[in-house]
Amino acid sequence: MRRLLTLLLIWSSQSLAEQAVLRFSVAESWSMPLVRIEAEQPVEGLLYDLTQALAREVGARPVYHVMARLRLQEAMEQGDIDVRCYVSTRWFANPPKNFVWSIPLMHQRDLLVGRPGVSPQMSLGQLPAQTLGTVLGYTYPSLQPLLEQGRLQREDSRNQLLVLQKLQAGRYRYAVSNQLSLQWFNRSQPNGQRLQALTVLDEQELGCMVRNDPAIPTQGLLRALARMKQSGEIERIVQRYEGLGHQHAMPVAQP
Repeated sequence: MRRLLTLLLIWSSQSLAEQAVLRFSVAESWSMPLVRIEAEQPVEGLLYDLTQALAREVGARPVYHVMARLRLQEAMEQGDIDVRCYVSTRWFANPPKNFVWSIPLMHQRDLLVGRPGVSPQMSLGQLPAQTLGTVLGYTYPSLQPLLEQGRLQREDSRNQLLVLQKLQAGRYRYAVSNQLSLQWFNRSQPNGQRLQALTVLDEQELGCMVRNDPAIPTQGLLRALARMKQSGEIERIVQRYEGLGHQHAMPVAQP
C-alpha cells in the first residue's frame, strides 16, 4: 500500500509539472463581487470563477499575477501575462498587437451614485463644480469633457469598494461605480442607508484578451470562451453574484 501511495504521488507531481500554465492578470483595483484577494492571490469572486472555469476548459493550471491597473498594458507588451479578462476595446488607445480579442462576454453599466435622499433623476449636466469619487487608473469617457473643463475633479481610490465607502462616509457627494459593485455594496446596508444609482454614465461590452503565442493554446482559449458564453455558463457565473445583491438593486435613470 505504501509503495502504491508513493507511485500515485509521483504520478500526480509529474502530471502537475506537465500541465500547461495560464497566467491571468488581476487588477489591484478589483474588489467583490469581481474578486477577493488574500495574501496577494484571488480566492473568490466572479472573475475568479470565470478564469478557473476557462482553465479547466483547456486543461491548464491558472496562475494569477496581481498588479496595479496602470501596469497591466506594460505587462501584456512584455509577455508577462497570457490572458486579461474584464476588458473593453474602448479602453485602449493603442491595444497590444500580440493579443487577440474574445467575443463579448458580459455587459457593464457605469453609474453616477449618490447617498440616500439625493434626487434619483440627477444627471451629469446638473452637477455643480465638485469632486467625484473614482477608481485609480479607470477611464470614464462620459466624464472627460467635464474634467477637461475643470467643472469636475477626480478623487481616486485604489478600488471600487473604497470609492463607495468614502461616498457613504461623506467624503464627496457623488461617485462613479459599476452596477454590480453597487449592488454588492448595498446588500449589506440597512434600509435608508443604501447608496442610490442616479443615472447611467456609460455602458460597454467586456471580454478577454488572449496572448497570440505558440506557447499557449490561443485559439483553444478563444473557442472555450465562446462555448462558455453560448452554453450560458458565463451568464450563470454573473447571475451567481448579481443575484446576491439583487434584492437591493434599484432602477436607474437613463441619461
